[in-house]
Amino acid sequence: MAITDILATVKNNGARHVCVTGGEPLAQPNCLVLLRELCDAGFEVSIETSGAMDIASVDPRVSVVMDLKTPGSNECDRNLMSNITHLKLKDQVKFVICDRRDYDWAKAKMDQYDLRSRVDEILFSPSFAQVTAKDLAEWILTDRLAVRMQLQLHKFIWGDEPGH
Repeated sequence: MAITDILATVKNNGARHVCVTGGEPLAQPNCLVLLRELCDAGFEVSIETSGAMDIASVDPRVSVVMDLKTPGSNECDRNLMSNITHLKLKDQVKFVICDRRDYDWAKAKMDQYDLRSRVDEILFSPSFAQVTAKDLAEWILTDRLAVRMQLQLHKFIWGDEPGH
């Protein structure tokens, strides 16, 4: 689909906020152009990225929601840690927590990279069917951790159905 067609579709939807997501949007050749065009058209734009691709060229008007993959994801080696230097205060870092070890790892990364002072919000999500929301909430409350707990709503709505 051409960028002009995407812009027309978004305008017709009447939404003010646009979130570019799905797989890894930065892997798409025209993603950066799309982000800029959406901002130029007056939309409030965010991108959800795996953190495995360089975010340095993302338009500064775009809010970045960047994953830091935990050891339990088996994708931890894909984290491009240099992305942290490109994060802005309005951005977010998300950790999907698979177990207690991931939780402790995420807390250590928050401290190591001083994430609390770099971004607006740090999100902790329980990995669907791996750690319960209750357990994660209890760990966060016990530690009085300054994070926002977020459930993977798409998993509750569509389960593990591909494309969601």
